[in-house]
Amino acid sequence: MVNLLNDIVAYDFLQNALIACVLSGITCGIVGSYIVARRMVFLAGGITHASFGGLGMALWAGFNPVAGALGFAAISSIGIEYFSRHSRIREDSAIGVMWGVGMAIGALFMSLKPGYTSGDLASYMFGSLVTVSTQEVITLALFTLVCCIGAALWWRPIMQIAFDRDFASSQGVATNFISYILSAVVAISIVLAIKIMGIVLLLSLFTIPAVTANIITKLYGKITILSTIIATFGAVGGLICSYTWEIPPGTCIIFILSAILIATKILSLRNIKTPHRYENHS
Repeated sequence: MVNLLNDIVAYDFLQNALIACVLSGITCGIVGSYIVARRMVFLAGGITHASFGGLGMALWAGFNPVAGALGFAAISSIGIEYFSRHSRIREDSAIGVMWGVGMAIGALFMSLKPGYTSGDLASYMFGSLVTVSTQEVITLALFTLVCCIGAALWWRPIMQIAFDRDFASSQGVATNFISYILSAVVAISIVLAIKIMGIVLLLSLFTIPAVTANIITKLYGKITILSTIIATFGAVGGLICSYTWEIPPGTCIIFILSAILIATKILSLRNIKTPHRYENHS
């Protein structure tokens, strides 16, 4: 642990990795709470894997892979939202189509690029914290700030849309417009966190903290705060484990978050059973 602290002070790439973990934890906690409450985990998974198409095209064409993934993710999220509401295609079917097409396009262009099995592919598929650049950290910081401000100012309409879209519409909330905005926010947050978790494991950073928080409380505001804390703790803990044992960061983060989820569930079950024991004795 002492060696890690010394290395963080000495090396810029570790400073970037640590800051990226904290920022990703905050962003994924906020956005993940909405994803879980809205029951759109499958949508988030579709966007995550569809972004692989933009990633493959960008690597093949020689421009910024994050920009390519972001474009594909944004088009996929807005497209799924639009077609599921303005056509006979059901949302889960639209997600499945985008999921498969995105992965197929990505695989095609990666196969056309010489050396596609190199570290570039692995870093985006499974995460590589040490490759996070200063520019990416700045971009993630700005987006995290926007998420925090948006969640603080518009938490009530977001909560209403997440739990009951029809009720929100009856209250005069612009549900369609806000849904498109939130879909774009989900897409952006997914792409910006790809370097932390990788495409394969990224969805868990959005869902596990929110599910864990939902076991503790049913209030949306508290779920968001707890989810942010849990996601940040898991991301930083994953960085420490990854650096110590040279394991992919995404794997370490998943194990830590899963352990927290299991422990929280066990404690909640014990708290539920305890009153019944006293009732039996009385």
